[in-house]
Amino acid sequence: MHALKVLILEDSPFQLMALHQMLNASGVFDVLTADTVEGALGSLERRGPVDVAICDLQLEEGDGLQVIRHLARYRQARALIILSSLGRDLLDGVGQLARHLGLQVLGVLEKPASPAVLHELLQGYDRNAEQRAMPLVEVDELVALDELTVDRLPQLLEQWQPYFQPKVALDGRLLGVEALVRWEHPALGLLSPASFLPLVSYAGLLPHLSWHMLDCALALSASVRDEQGEALPVAVNVPTSLIESEGFVERLRGLLQPLGLPASVLTLEIVESQQACTSSVALEALLRLRLLGCGLAIDDFGMGDFNLQRLLALPFSEVKIPSQFVRGVAEDGRKAAVVAGALIMARRMGLAVVVEGVETASDFLALETLGQPALQGHYVARPMAGPALRTWMGTHEASQWPRPGETGGSSETEHHSASAEPRRLLPELRPVPQGNE
Repeated sequence: MHALKVLILEDSPFQLMALHQMLNASGVFDVLTADTVEGALGSLERRGPVDVAICDLQLEEGDGLQVIRHLARYRQARALIILSSLGRDLLDGVGQLARHLGLQVLGVLEKPASPAVLHELLQGYDRNAEQRAMPLVEVDELVALDELTVDRLPQLLEQWQPYFQPKVALDGRLLGVEALVRWEHPALGLLSPASFLPLVSYAGLLPHLSWHMLDCALALSASVRDEQGEALPVAVNVPTSLIESEGFVERLRGLLQPLGLPASVLTLEIVESQQACTSSVALEALLRLRLLGCGLAIDDFGMGDFNLQRLLALPFSEVKIPSQFVRGVAEDGRKAAVVAGALIMARRMGLAVVVEGVETASDFLALETLGQPALQGHYVARPMAGPALRTWMGTHEASQWPRPGETGGSSETEHHSASAEPRRLLPELRPVPQGNE
């Protein structure tokens, strides 16, 4: 590792010295150091790009996000190690943001750094990763952090718009919708979640956004019931930290009762992670939600750290198979085995299954042979605003569900879809780029 060039941004003299010594002990001697954002940018201007940047987030003046943006925008670092005393949820959000910008994130560490862990992270540095990385959003489209303040919440809530993606059975019957947020930004246009959710989390506004999405989703469900006689099942992503918060279940009950909706119309989706639902507080909250009648889904099942013991111990009612396991399932026997295994396990455990990212006719056909999951993806329908969804519902008929080979589904990924036109027939197939919701 002696050839590595590393930048350290840290405003604690002791921590800065310790990190410098750790790098030297690992055989890294070309080290730039700075204790301010201005100092870091100045060092980069004088000394040129680095291989790895080690960035603290909380500084006396400015914050590490400024440097991370600069590193990505001007390609002045290939990889990043985030170091901070902030909570794990915020650190993970910043790590997600950096990855969206195209940086290779070697690690997200809480202070103080361990010499052994730092050495291991540096060993994992891949010089070729930058050539393979494709940023999911352009840096120039990122929202400024000072736009995300509590004082601006009324305007933000007007601009944070719910889009809804249908979930259907294999025969085309509509089973429900998932609510997905879009930001109708007055200057930047319609923004996908990847370009702002990490910043919303970092700014501490994710609970406000989550309650807003719950309000909108339940209002849609009640509206459909009033017009058609039956409430529309809705699913909403919620962070574990919100579920653990005091009074969450009571406030949720307060949303349902005035609308006259049973809790069974709502499924709360929780992203699988090592930290999710491990505390007794979280477990009690999950149990109270199930007692209330809500569904609970593990989102991105198989992508995190849930094991079967935890799955058995926690009161989930549904698992969602992520698109990473679904795209190309018709041609990849390993993916088919993973999906089939998940379906068999879920059926025996009494869990519902939703398969996300169904983008092509061949993958749809493969899923027909594996079981009876619910389907979600652009082969079925893109996420769409409320009025477009209502039109789609009015024209969608399960009896006229197109069969694969007759017509296909749009394969544009969630990150790059700005709107959705309602379709009775599925649109022409195109190659599927990679992306996340």
